[in-house]
Amino acid sequence: MPDITPFLWFNTEAEEAARFYVSLFPHSKITRIVERTEAVPVRGGKVLTVSFELGDKPFTALNGGPHHKFTEAVSFVVHCKTQDEIDRYWNALVDGGMPGQCGWLKDRFGLSWQIVPEMLPELMSGPAADRVIAAILPMSKLDIETLRIAAVS
Repeated sequence: MPDITPFLWFNTEAEEAARFYVSLFPHSKITRIVERTEAVPVRGGKVLTVSFELGDKPFTALNGGPHHKFTEAVSFVVHCKTQDEIDRYWNALVDGGMPGQCGWLKDRFGLSWQIVPEMLPELMSGPAADRVIAAILPMSKLDIETLRIAAVS
């Protein structure tokens, strides 16, 4: 199978966003920055694209101008082992952004993320799924202990 790389369209914040994301996730790095040439008609700074890795997953950020905006139709899910991880990623990503429902948020660049405990799929597919879902619906940032209690109640 060929490699598939998420390609993220920013107005002018591609490098800023890539540097922010790699600062959050362990084992992440910027792998290439491509500067604009005079042949590129879009304005927005000297950087055209930024290639980066979050963990071992490649991404590309483009300074493409204001023509396209992120929507909730595409989001990234971060599976966390502990509540401390949930709190860390949630707090960093929502800073300057907007909290949503059920663990979703928009970061300051408008990109949607869902921060979830890694055991969530198991809880949502077991016999307590309805109780777990009912517990999730009023939450913004997910709370592992509340979900565990819902699963056994």
